[in-house]
Amino acid sequence: MSNLKNKIEAQDRCINDLLKDQKFFIDYFQREYRWQEKHMVALVEDLSEAFLQSYHSDHKRAEVANYKNYYLGPVVFSMAEGKNSIIDGQQRITSITLLLIFLNNLQKESNNTVNIQELIFSEKYGEKSFNMTDEDRQEVLKDLFENGDYQIKENDDETVTNIAERYEDIVRVFPEELTNAPLPYFIDWLIGNVILVKITAYSDENAYTIFETMNDRGMSLTSTEMLKGYVLSKISNKELRSDINEVWKTNMQKLHEYEDNADLEFFKAWFRAKYAITVRPRVADSENQDFEQIGTRFHDWFKNNHVEKIGIRTSDDFYKFFKKEFDYMINAYIKSYDMMIYFNSKYPNIHYIKNWGIARSLQDTMLLASLDSDEEKDKMFEKMDVVSKFIETYTVRRAINFRKFGASAIQYTFFNIIKSIRDLDIQNLKNKLSENLKNMQEDFNAVTVFRLHQQNKRFVKHLLSRITGYIDQEVGKSTNYSNYFNPSTGKKYEIEHLWSDDFEDHRDEFEQELEFWNVRNSIGALVLLPNGTNQSFNSDRYTDKLPHYLKENTYAQTLHPDFYLKNPNFLKSDITSIPFQAHKQLLKEDIEKRCQVVQVLCEKIWPSKLI
Repeated sequence: MSNLKNKIEAQDRCINDLLKDQKFFIDYFQREYRWQEKHMVALVEDLSEAFLQSYHSDHKRAEVANYKNYYLGPVVFSMAEGKNSIIDGQQRITSITLLLIFLNNLQKESNNTVNIQELIFSEKYGEKSFNMTDEDRQEVLKDLFENGDYQIKENDDETVTNIAERYEDIVRVFPEELTNAPLPYFIDWLIGNVILVKITAYSDENAYTIFETMNDRGMSLTSTEMLKGYVLSKISNKELRSDINEVWKTNMQKLHEYEDNADLEFFKAWFRAKYAITVRPRVADSENQDFEQIGTRFHDWFKNNHVEKIGIRTSDDFYKFFKKEFDYMINAYIKSYDMMIYFNSKYPNIHYIKNWGIARSLQDTMLLASLDSDEEKDKMFEKMDVVSKFIETYTVRRAINFRKFGASAIQYTFFNIIKSIRDLDIQNLKNKLSENLKNMQEDFNAVTVFRLHQQNKRFVKHLLSRITGYIDQEVGKSTNYSNYFNPSTGKKYEIEHLWSDDFEDHRDEFEQELEFWNVRNSIGALVLLPNGTNQSFNSDRYTDKLPHYLKENTYAQTLHPDFYLKNPNFLKSDITSIPFQAHKQLLKEDIEKRCQVVQVLCEKIWPSKLI
């Protein structure tokens, strides 16, 4: 092996230096992009929080150079035969590229922009191509870069689907507070202060050796393992220590059946829910408090705080606490997992917030906050369902009013709510959460102007799935939300526009084409139809599609006059009070009436008072 092939370099690189005018080839053994929603949400939250620790509105942009850096980890490249191949790190580089595409789209309407396009693609011989040179990704990246949207197709592979979905995650959780004046500061910080260690080998053999060494050796103890060691060391009785060890092992096995790091997420949620007193104020240079310390090193936080904030002093205290509280809370956490995954008609709201809720760091915490280990299991479920109802109502109201709810924007508010509901009985829990809903500025009056756009398709589908499932249930059908939002079998459902996309068909009602598009995309002009049916109807006129709607779900059927004839299930249901109307034709004013129907439905599904 030549001297060059033996060479290995390791250098710290900011994102700008790593990506600018580069071309990366993705090695065959790790071509698939497999990040899940939780990974992307965590990345956006962590980056936002790190930036906001330094940012102040009085700063000049040049001061960003002195902000705290954020370390994103190592990446390994092979430069064999001049080809720059990613050996380890393509998941993070792909994710950062998606964030850069989002930020580039976000700043398009701003007068104060940062040139980041050259970090996304480069130009050679007059042709532009994305820095991630994988042909399978080009179409989805191009659509996201140019339009901020990509329509997932049935034959799209795992990578393309995940890229499109993770971009939607960024759109959904990116903090609203960073979208205006702080945006150029954040972009400057992201490309200049987020650091990776670039390890470059000049032979594939050395690159793979580095990759294997980083991933297979030197496994350090996790926070959970260090916490366990500390707890067991504090229990002096050998038999009691052995008992807690068995309880611990059994519960860890249960958690790891769900995901590898479920134990870490559980301890963060538990300690934050029941014992955290403080949270870092949202000002520059402020120190981490209970909430943040638990999130980073919960074993250290427990060691430093178990006497003062939990009341655990003696060996007997340690035993009783982990024998009772630990076992109870971990089983509650597991039950919340199950109810998120599998729809439970008695406690449905936990399932809803899996698809439309708040950041996991707050959501898991809030679900555990009111629980009491002395209560029956039914009370556990009821409390978590009530909290879930509050979370979904909060997020739906915010989304309908075009307000975001990323963790950084709502953390302080929700942490105070979490503290206020600790150990409350069910009625006081409902009263406290209802009070918070009553004090919200956002209400459902905004439904009349709410519309579909490129970045809120996931929410619109959630909203329509909830409405459609609710109406089906009210008229006695077995179908529910899950059948529409993410069915386990059969065809998936897609958003259907009641109007065709031909402006010429509606010139008699609109002078400006933009107004036509706004009405066509309004929530009153949308239903859900099975995939395929939706596509075949896409360009048809409403009057041609109307007969087909009578064969679909109840919400679509309400458009047709025949639905109201000899329909005892509807006539006996509670939804007869909702101002449904048949529409043989669908004019602008008819869609406005349909929007009013949606508003009434929203107020029924998500009332301000939790009863």
